[in-house]
Amino acid sequence: MDKIIVRGGRRLAGEISVAGAKNAALPILFSTLLTDQPCSVRNIPDVADVRTALRLLSDLGATVEQDGADVTVEARELASWEAPYELVKTMRASFLVLGPLLARVGRARVSQPGGCAIGGRPVNLHVHALQQLGAEVELVHGYTEARAEKLVGAHVQLDFPSVGATEHLMMVASLADGETTIENAAREPEIVDLADALRSMGARIEGDGKSRIVISGVPRLSGMNHRVLPDRIEAGTFLIAAAMTAGEVMVRDARPDCLHALIEKLREAGATIEEHEDFVRVVSSQRLRGVDIKTLPYPGFPTDLQAQMMALATVSEGTSVVTETIFENRFMHANEFMRLGADIALDGHNAVVRGTERLSGAPVMATDLRASVSLILAGMVADNETEIRRVYHLDRGYERIEEKLAALGADIERIEGARG
Repeated sequence: MDKIIVRGGRRLAGEISVAGAKNAALPILFSTLLTDQPCSVRNIPDVADVRTALRLLSDLGATVEQDGADVTVEARELASWEAPYELVKTMRASFLVLGPLLARVGRARVSQPGGCAIGGRPVNLHVHALQQLGAEVELVHGYTEARAEKLVGAHVQLDFPSVGATEHLMMVASLADGETTIENAAREPEIVDLADALRSMGARIEGDGKSRIVISGVPRLSGMNHRVLPDRIEAGTFLIAAAMTAGEVMVRDARPDCLHALIEKLREAGATIEEHEDFVRVVSSQRLRGVDIKTLPYPGFPTDLQAQMMALATVSEGTSVVTETIFENRFMHANEFMRLGADIALDGHNAVVRGTERLSGAPVMATDLRASVSLILAGMVADNETEIRRVYHLDRGYERIEEKLAALGADIERIEGARG
């Protein structure tokens, strides 16, 4: 099993480019099941979750051709309407094939999803939404089975602005009879990117990026040619890394309009941020100040940057309070930070972080995708050597991040096949 070694004390400087957004690429790839025409999806990140998605599409009968970051999918004839446990267990987003299969062939059987152990993420919102459009859905031996002779548009009120449920509804409603309205819809940039991809296929969608989305169903969708938007979480991770190492980094292909909540918190902490149309520059020359953050659905502070900001708080001046409102188990990285000497007190959904001037390197264990990268950031400001184990989580969502950080000056290396 691979591990990553980080030796702290290096200031990050230079330029770095952001890959395509994993959280946008996955639903867009699954939406190719809605049509029998070829679909071109560009700017796909080279991460484990995308490779799993492409394998799943192939297993369902689609023809998949890949040339670097560009993928062509043609689901002319589907060989199966089942997504097996062996694939879905590693990636929660695989559950999103349920709706496209249902809309395309009238039935689907998908294993209950896996992914990071950051708390309960029930699919009941997805199921209830599909039922309102006329699907019969039941749980059978760990699989969600859905059938529908005809899907009909409906007015759906989401109890929570779930990204996955909103994506599911947009895809299914695009081929349903009549009009579907989603109230309390998720507003994330990845939702808008999926809507753009679906519109390029001929879908009629309005209101994406707002809390009310209206989809008018069409009889048939065509192919697409779509470029996935840049990954705002990867971009944010690099901005935080530069700020906490007193660095100066230009993050190319970053969209500042998708990073407002983070940028404001970094400025509050004392970093200088320059916003441009297609890049963001961060400059930090002194110890940062502690800031409070509270994770919220977009446009609030993203839960996927909470662990990285907690890493920053561990070495900032003063006290920071981190409040997690999205996932109940997303503080597991706090105990690993404490192994590095961080002063953190946990109280339910709150973490009180009292900054120390320096952390001390030690062996740590990654517990999920974002915790993995937060431990790398902490290692970059720690004395001596930090060894991060179980980095297979990291590879699910970051494309060669150790190479990118090394190019900025970090002392970091991957040890392949390491024991322990």
